[in-house]
Amino acid sequence: MTAALSPPNNRMPPRFLIAPDKFKGSLSAAEAAVAIAAGIRLAHPDAEIDLCPIADGGEGFMENLAIALAGEWMDCPAVDALGREIKSRYLLATTAKGRTAILEMAETAGLWRLAENERDPLIATTAGIGMQVVHATSKHSVTQIILGLGGSATNDGGCGMAAALGIQFFDQNGAEVRPLPANLTRINHLESNHRVQLPPIIAACDVDNPLLGERGATAIFAAQKGAKPQDQILLEAALAHLVKISAGQDSANQPGAGAAGGLGFGLLQFADASLVSGFDLLAGLLDLKSRILAADHVITGEGSIDHQSLGGKGPVAIARLAKSLSVPVTAFCGVTDEQARASGTFTSIHALADSGLPLESLMSQAAALLTRTVVQSKP
Repeated sequence: MTAALSPPNNRMPPRFLIAPDKFKGSLSAAEAAVAIAAGIRLAHPDAEIDLCPIADGGEGFMENLAIALAGEWMDCPAVDALGREIKSRYLLATTAKGRTAILEMAETAGLWRLAENERDPLIATTAGIGMQVVHATSKHSVTQIILGLGGSATNDGGCGMAAALGIQFFDQNGAEVRPLPANLTRINHLESNHRVQLPPIIAACDVDNPLLGERGATAIFAAQKGAKPQDQILLEAALAHLVKISAGQDSANQPGAGAAGGLGFGLLQFADASLVSGFDLLAGLLDLKSRILAADHVITGEGSIDHQSLGGKGPVAIARLAKSLSVPVTAFCGVTDEQARASGTFTSIHALADSGLPLESLMSQAAALLTRTVVQSKP
């Protein structure tokens, strides 16, 4: 008598899309993706994994696009937020729009380049960004520039960048003035006749703050850049004067004009740029929708997923897109809060802080803890 044959095992291996942002101070987005993938492989040895680290416009924006777009790094002389000479870089890639330079403003004018006691937005400049734009345009004849906004040490409304592009600022006596925030109220007029010719510039921006007012660049972001209360009064007056002398009221009111210390305004007013959702831009460049549809489960994460994240930060935006496509999403983070847990945005949220370990251990052991938490959660 012949034994009955067992039915064939036709179960397909589970497919995971791993798309975290950075765990600030501990792991880059790419490092977080690797740590999560290690946990997935332990929990599901046969899993098919698609790594897709993401970033807002701040640090990591270029890094995360370098592999996806097979980009080439370009060295570029520039200055930091205090005007000191630095060696910077940006990404050169071929996209649907042709030869494209991908920059992040934090590369030159980022807060990370300054010691805490050096932070002073009254004298900080975005000139380095303008130098990179000129370099990409003149040396590589790019047909498009993509610029990530975020992580800035500046509050100059983009006037430092404007000066690097060739726009000149003059006082009432006709003397040229260096356009630092501390000097802006001395400026009587500006001239843009010598501004360099620019390709289309698209700025990735995930905040909707206007330039001025209680939700503006100074009120919301200047304190973290070192501005004291009395400095904020001066900074707000400087930006209001910049709007006046450049006839920039319409640009100042646009959502995102207050991003990166008002660089959003400067890009609109002085570089004819477009401000777009950083996530939407990234989603298009990384083909996120197709990659989500190809997955059985999406894994995302970030250092902190809380009530502020619900405004549309990367992991939340990914979760909402995945939910619209009926793909479950699990989030891993350093810390979370009840608003995020109760929001229904994620299928589940798992925080490293739930381990009860002190913050120092959470930071120093983030990769190992993240892998372990993934294994324990069994997504």
